[in-house]
Amino acid sequence: TSITTIIRRFDSVLNDKLASGVELPKHIAIDEYKGDTDAGTYQLIIANAETHEPLDILPNRRKNTIKDYLRKFGSSVNVVVMDMNPHFKEAVKKALSRPVIVADRFHYSRYIYWALDEVRRIVQKEWHAYDRKQCKRMRHVLYKRKEKLKEKDRWYLNRYLGMSDVLKQAYILKEAYCKWLDWAKITNDIKEIKVKLFEFYKQVEESNIPAFIKAIQTFKNWQVEILNSFSYGYSNGFLEGINNKSKVIKRNAYGFKKFEHYKGKILLSNQYKEIGIHLG
Repeated sequence: TSITTIIRRFDSVLNDKLASGVELPKHIAIDEYKGDTDAGTYQLIIANAETHEPLDILPNRRKNTIKDYLRKFGSSVNVVVMDMNPHFKEAVKKALSRPVIVADRFHYSRYIYWALDEVRRIVQKEWHAYDRKQCKRMRHVLYKRKEKLKEKDRWYLNRYLGMSDVLKQAYILKEAYCKWLDWAKITNDIKEIKVKLFEFYKQVEESNIPAFIKAIQTFKNWQVEILNSFSYGYSNGFLEGINNKSKVIKRNAYGFKKFEHYKGKILLSNQYKEIGIHLG
């Protein structure tokens, strides 16, 4: 069978099985991924936030593309889970009537860890070359929860925190954030979660560490969406799994030139998986 015949048959399956748009459910999750097709470098995947089923893939992540699609197919949508992309947020707000936007926990937590890493990179510039290289190699001891560190890692942690008061304060802030996050996950009192978050803001402001002050400014800009993550409990972490599967599909095919073929392979793979058929 020639390649042309295979492509023609695949196109026939796409036309038969996939619609050019899907009426979206009440709760959806969106995320971008790097597709590198004729439609552009990045595409946007839309999934059911409850069942985790991929529903559709948009050819790009541009604001107008998202807005137009949601206006056409999102009349039932009232909750959208996303990372902290301001263009996504603006598109959703313009397209839908008073949507509830939920910020993904992994994505907003990253800002705290990025702040800690920025402090580490700044302070270690003043250290001896050996400690500078060793701290970079062992930086995971700063990011892990203290109670999960092994004895050897605790030794390194204490050594580097003892070498810089600023790094020690940054680490204390990271631990305070983790404590707040763990507590917030298991409580149902959103007002109290907000109170404790404001206490964390105050602790950061009193530290006067620029990297952390910048991080909490982002938190303040997304505060409603962050608090919604505890009210609704949704995450788009499952989309990372779909995106990873998409990468495997692309790698096995040595890349896809046409966006429609890549989109079709991803969506059909999920559909056929549900009935126990592998799409080669």
